Amino acid sequence: MSIVVEHEKRRKEILEKALAVFMDDGFEDATFQRIADRCHITRTTLYLYFKNKKEIFNYSIKQLLLKVEENINEIRADQSINSIEKITRVILDIFRLLEQNRRLLSVILDYLLHLSKGDGNPEIRVRRRTVRLRHILSSMVIEGIKAGDIKKVNIKTANDFLYSLIEAAIFHLVVLKRKNLSGLKETVVFAVKKFAV
Repeated sequence: MSIVVEHEKRRKEILEKALAVFMDDGFEDATFQRIADRCHITRTTLYLYFKNKKEIFNYSIKQLLLKVEENINEIRADQSINSIEKITRVILDIFRLLEQNRRLLSVILDYLLHLSKGDGNPEIRVRRRTVRLRHILSSMVIEGIKAGDIKKVNIKTANDFLYSLIEAAIFHLVVLKRKNLSGLKETVVFAVKKFAV
């Protein structure tokens, strides 16, 4: 059991240092060798943990999304708050995680720009990675309508609106280089209240 724990701990350490390489060099110019060098290990040792730099990158995104989903499920399970408060807390919690992972967001944006220069389609990649989050947001709106907390709205439109708040947060943090999302947080509280019955 401790071997598995040590393996995961080492993967996280590698991930931290790999993010620094991605930040310094950009996704396109970062190499597996540079990541190994930053971690003070050989490429052969690095291959024990990850197949290539893309896998390192994908693993970091997966870890962030798993944390988001874990937090969302905790909020959804709270029976002491109504649907409006749940949705507000979910979006604000996502904002908190985005603020904490600003470096990763910069690397993701660099990767998406790299894809858009070639034959890759960034929209497909983003949709594939965020489909679960979008589904959860839609489910929360539907639950709120059924509970009588939320007005009858077009679910897709409500989902697009809520997701656009998350996209705006990423834009504020990465492109505009805002230190925090305080202004946008106020917008979330105001906007989600508009869904209330």
